[in-house]
Parts: sequence; structure tokens; C-alpha cells
Amino acid sequence: MQKDYPYALVQFYATAPYACSYLAGHVARSQVATPSHLIDTPIYSELVRNGFRRSGVFTYRPHCDHCRACVPVRIPVARQQLDRAQRRTLRQHAGLAAIECELAFSEEHYALYQRYQSARHAGGGMDQDNREQYANFLLQSHVETHLVEFREDGRLCMVCVIDRLLDGLSSVYTFYDPDPPRASYGTYGILWQAEACRRLGLPYLYLGYWIRDSEKMAYKSRFRPLEGRIHGQWQVIGPDTRFED
Repeated sequence: MQKDYPYALVQFYATAPYACSYLAGHVARSQVATPSHLIDTPIYSELVRNGFRRSGVFTYRPHCDHCRACVPVRIPVARQQLDRAQRRTLRQHAGLAAIECELAFSEEHYALYQRYQSARHAGGGMDQDNREQYANFLLQSHVETHLVEFREDGRLCMVCVIDRLLDGLSSVYTFYDPDPPRASYGTYGILWQAEACRRLGLPYLYLGYWIRDSEKMAYKSRFRPLEGRIHGQWQVIGPDTRFED
């Protein structure tokens, strides 16, 4: 960390317990980095390397009392190995045009977000997000953030919000058209971001957290090799990796 940045001024606090969004019956707690206006790209890059993530300007990492199920994960893109299904996804969606847009509100993007949440995460709370909640979640940032839309023949298919870090890209959130039954937009979005890392000479694509027992997180384990931050160290994870303290 460069001395020019006030990293020493960043403080951390633990939230009160709340219901876990991923494991039924579990109670979660987060560690939050504050104040948010001091967390710029260099500081945020260091925080991500230490297992943090952001939602809007809220930078946090899991800090649960009796659970270590949330594992920060990243793809070392130079060593990425595609399976047959992922190679098929690249061919299937080769016609998608990626267009970088201003990090600003778009009614078209918001309508796609609502459709995605209603179809894929109904009842989770985010399916009720209004325009202000959507903007606070995805369009508020103190770091270098890019919004990329994907279109096919002019039709909006997917939107990715991506942070650029000093050592990689961080996949903030992706939402897409939930209707095509055989589309694999989510997988394609990650593959596209991994390729963007390679083009930019960045070694890692950070994917947030993976939970082995959460179906919502299962897709992340299909990307190989996958590194997880366990006991303070990044290491390749697999079926036999121990996550407990």
C-alpha cells in the first residue's frame, strides 16, 4: 500500500447479528470498513485481497461468530481451464456485443434487473428494489467501476458491473434476461470478464464469496482453477479443502 493513501485512517467495526441470506437458520455478522469516502481503488484493492467486497459504498466481509462457510474466491486467469460446457457457452454467445456505458441510471437496465430478480431471486427482497435502491446498490462507487451491457441484434441481454483493482477485476454484479431456456448468460459473463483480465494484463478475477452448501453459489465452483482465501492465505480449493478454523 502506497503511503500517499490514508489506509491507516480506515476503521473497522462489526455489525449486529442478522439472518443469513444463504444458509437457512444461520445467523450472520459482517465486518465493515469505514469511512467509505476514503476507500478509493488502491485501498479497496488491498481490502479485496483480504477478503472484503462492496455493495454500493458499503465495504464488508463476513465476520460470523461460529461459521466460516463464506470463502472469498478468485480465478487466476492465466491458468484458467475451460470445460466442455464453458467452451460451448463461448460459441453459443459469440454474437453478443459488449458495450461499455456510463455508470448512470438507465430505465432499460432497471427493467431487465427487475425481470431478473423476479425470475431468479423471487422473495429474496431484491426483487422489490425501487429505482433508488437499485442505484444505491449498483451505481454508487468510490472506486474505478465499469458498467458493460451485452446486446444481440440490438436486444439487451445482460449487464455486468465490474470494479477494476490493482491486481484484477472484481465482478460486482451481473443480471440478465432470464427467459431464453438454453442461454448461459451468467457463465458467459464470467468468461468474458476473465478474458478482459487477460487483455488488461491483470492476474485475477475476483468473484466474491462461495459457500459450499449454498445452491446459489454452486456455479462458482465450476470455474477452474479456483482460489479461495482460507486462514488468511489464497490457495487453490477443491473437494478436499478444509475451511473450518
